[in-house]
Amino acid sequence: MLDLQDLGARLVALDARRLAELDLPERLADALEAVRSIKAHEGRRRQMQYIGRLMRDVDAAPIVAALARWDEGPRVAKARFATLEHWRDHILADDDGLADYLARHPDAPRDALVTLVRDARAERAAGRPPRDFRALFRALDKLEPGADARPIATVADADDE
Repeated sequence: MLDLQDLGARLVALDARRLAELDLPERLADALEAVRSIKAHEGRRRQMQYIGRLMRDVDAAPIVAALARWDEGPRVAKARFATLEHWRDHILADDDGLADYLARHPDAPRDALVTLVRDARAERAAGRPPRDFRALFRALDKLEPGADARPIATVADADDE
């Protein structure tokens, strides 16, 4: 029962869009909405107990799976972002870095990457703002598997503004 209350507390923290994706029973959805407006500690505690009781009638497995999937998304995006940063830094720091990248990604447009690397290195040496440095990152982002996920490109593009 306490596990169901804890799961209910996680549901309370979700936004309305995520709750709608879970397709919860109407009574549970109403109880989750009501707890957000309750400010008194005791009233909130009792409402959470009520949510826990309503959770007994719901199959918790799909809810737990959805929460785990949503939690996994940011970790995957961070790992992908770190990989892209590593490649960009390796390519710029090491003369053989681009050759290493092209050996692992034979379909990558060699000429375009050579130009981006040359421009980014010149930009860094001249102390100019990192426009080409970011362009190289965006190019690598498009070439890496999973580029259709787009959370990383959004972060990189935000640096340009």
